[in-house]
Amino acid sequence: MSTTRKHTALPKAQTLIEALPWLTRHNGKTVVIKFGGNAMVDEDLKAAFAQDVVFLRHAGLKPVVVHGGGPQISAQLDKQGLVSEFKAGLRVTTPEAMDVVRMVLAGQVQRELVGLLNRHGPLAVGLTGEDAHTITATKHQPRIEGRLVDIGRVGEITGIDTGAIEALLDDGRIPVISSIARSADDHHVYNVNADTAAAALAAALGAETLMVLTDVEGLYEDWPDSDEVISKLTAAQLEKLLPDLSSGMVPKMEGCLYAVRNGVTTARVLDGRVPHSILLEIFTDEGIGTMVVADTDSEETDGGEAGEPA
Repeated sequence: MSTTRKHTALPKAQTLIEALPWLTRHNGKTVVIKFGGNAMVDEDLKAAFAQDVVFLRHAGLKPVVVHGGGPQISAQLDKQGLVSEFKAGLRVTTPEAMDVVRMVLAGQVQRELVGLLNRHGPLAVGLTGEDAHTITATKHQPRIEGRLVDIGRVGEITGIDTGAIEALLDDGRIPVISSIARSADDHHVYNVNADTAAAALAAALGAETLMVLTDVEGLYEDWPDSDEVISKLTAAQLEKLLPDLSSGMVPKMEGCLYAVRNGVTTARVLDGRVPHSILLEIFTDEGIGTMVVADTDSEETDGGEAGEPA
């Protein structure tokens, strides 16, 4: 009497089959990923991030990576004896500091990320928002205590040209974009918030999903009294929560809000401290983090709770 041999690798097949609905749903869709937080400075997390992005590309998606580099910029400014100063949560960017920002973002952070991705094949191509006027900006002056304050070369995005990015995507490449912008008259270069840049690019590209890596599990229900993560909320619900959020979460959640109100199907905030958090969010039943959907989305179109096909 024959017995069925137990195959120890069977759980791997079950995991792959679990991903099938998502592979079908996301095939051919653009996903914009904001790379930052702990994932940007931990070697193992950086390697896992690169694997995730390459996996998305080989699974038929079109990933676009947008990055800043706050810790690296601060470290280089310290080395050069330049003070890191922040106002209204934004880095005061003198012309000298702007030189450091460009050098660190385009010459250090971007090159390292492109190198990690290209270990898996000739896929990644680095751009800055300056290139081909991908991101155009004007000088941003935040209002602090009722008056406009000059914080130097900090930019407010006024336009996005997706031509160079779309050409790379059509060629099967993975664009890696540094959050630097040029003025419309080409006379000035600006430091722009990477969360804001990722959201603007996601909307302009008609991306299906914006994913923002953070150093928290997601958006908490009632922080600091509770560590319960909100798995899903609408744009209107998020808008009501914005005034009470911590300063670090505000640009991330404002970016998510902008994205879903400008054609992006879902925006997700993920814990970048978890290895392979991108794959866990997109391709598993549980999902992780917080998912934001537009107010008009139904259960059929938004995919339900975070972790369902969306």
